[in-house]
Amino acid sequence: MQHVRDAVLSLFRVVVGLLFACHGAASLFGVLGGPHGGVPVRVGEWPSWWAAVIELVGGGLVMIGLATRPAAFVCSGAMAYAYFTVHQPKELFPLVNGGELAALFSWSFLLLALFGGGPWALDALIARRGRPAKTVTVRAPVAPKAGHTGSA
Repeated sequence: MQHVRDAVLSLFRVVVGLLFACHGAASLFGVLGGPHGGVPVRVGEWPSWWAAVIELVGGGLVMIGLATRPAAFVCSGAMAYAYFTVHQPKELFPLVNGGELAALFSWSFLLLALFGGGPWALDALIARRGRPAKTVTVRAPVAPKAGHTGSA
């Protein structure tokens, strides 16, 4: 069961990171159907451009599993900020205020920040490569000395 849990966590990380990075790329460059407003955000525009950079870079890092926990934490915070400043003032519930994606991304990234990226993340690969290999010392049995019986 642990293998299934590890696989699901790793695949969850990849999918969430990819979707988030695509959202950022659409907002910054107008690709993949473009941003929701139809026009890519202007460089440096607060908070849209900064959010899109966090989406693209943070989503990419989470997707490949590099610096997963800090990247996911920043992404979670960015989506919580988006929810409470853009969506929540309109209405209380996400289905009414249009904040479902912001809420889902925020909670998904918080989960990844807490649990990490799983065993298929680059973080895990780097950690495995950094550990010294386990060595086992095998000692050959020592033959008793000639004329020695082993008792005092």
